[in-house]
Amino acid sequence: MKRPSWPSWMPIDPYIAALLGTVGLAALLPARDTAADVASGASTTAVALLFFLYGARLSTGEALEGLRHWRLHLAVLLCTFTLFPLLGLAARGLVPYVLTPALYSGFLFLTLVPSTIQSSIAFTSMARGNVPAAICAGSFSSLAGIVLTPLLAAGLLGHSAGGFSADSLLKIVLQLLVPFLAGQFLRRWVGPFVARHKKVLGLVDRGSILLVVYTAFSQGMVQGIWHQVSPARLGALLGVEAVLLTVMLMLTWYGAKWLGFGRADRVAIQFAGSKKSLAAGLPMASVLFGAEASLAVLPLMLFHQMQLMVGAVIAKRRSREPAGSGTAGEEPGAPAAAGPVSPPARSAATRTAAGTTRRSG
Repeated sequence: MKRPSWPSWMPIDPYIAALLGTVGLAALLPARDTAADVASGASTTAVALLFFLYGARLSTGEALEGLRHWRLHLAVLLCTFTLFPLLGLAARGLVPYVLTPALYSGFLFLTLVPSTIQSSIAFTSMARGNVPAAICAGSFSSLAGIVLTPLLAAGLLGHSAGGFSADSLLKIVLQLLVPFLAGQFLRRWVGPFVARHKKVLGLVDRGSILLVVYTAFSQGMVQGIWHQVSPARLGALLGVEAVLLTVMLMLTWYGAKWLGFGRADRVAIQFAGSKKSLAAGLPMASVLFGAEASLAVLPLMLFHQMQLMVGAVIAKRRSREPAGSGTAGEEPGAPAAAGPVSPPARSAATRTAAGTTRRSG
């Protein structure tokens, strides 16, 4: 019998539905007292395991090869940690008329977190872009975000981020960076196992994020902070985030063209430079915001859903474009300016990224 699949016409993919269901579960049955401590410990362990798997999956050779495209990675980092925060600061003028101070803090935090890994790879592959560059760009952004996101939060959010300290930075490093480096160190032994069980281990990716979401929103329910958000404010937040995503998609695409990148690299820059990582943002928010983490991550969760839906549409459109289209002075079929993906590499990367469009990032 043919296994049932999620209807293609549904606007929300199954993982986003699971995220919404987790929020509903936290609203009905929030973890309290001892159960809250157990859930918090389990979510910390799950996130550490998630970043260990990230380290085990990324080939050291791929990372070193990716350093050759330093201009591309620099462009992605500037988009992620400079352009995004500048737009977030510009939205300060919307307080309190459009966004409440609490929602604005979450919106600004959204602009500070690193880029995604899985969805950037998947959409770049679908659009026939530079997949190895997207892999390295997402990984480099996640590593840089472990340090840059807390520092930017300390400077831009101040006391709204729960009082940033060296202790909070140390917690983030221990929870994210140390497991990643451990995965890199043990990759020689665990890498083949991870490669053979990609689909099963993919559940760890999604399950860990669901657990963090449940823990954060349970804490929010216990603290009673959800009475601060009205449906009108949520609608306004969605509108502001739609403008943010549109601006970043245009800046990454046309800005990469202005910098002289070829089509394949422009695709990678657009998808890696316009996205934000739910996997990295949630544990950071839980450390930086404490009891108010659930409200702080709400803008990130909404933006995550939006970027997946819009990214899928753009990737499908890009897949129908000629290989050399969209770049001034580039003839159809000509190689990309900054080192395109060779057919064998693209084929392998496409197989690696297949099926990840419904994962978080």
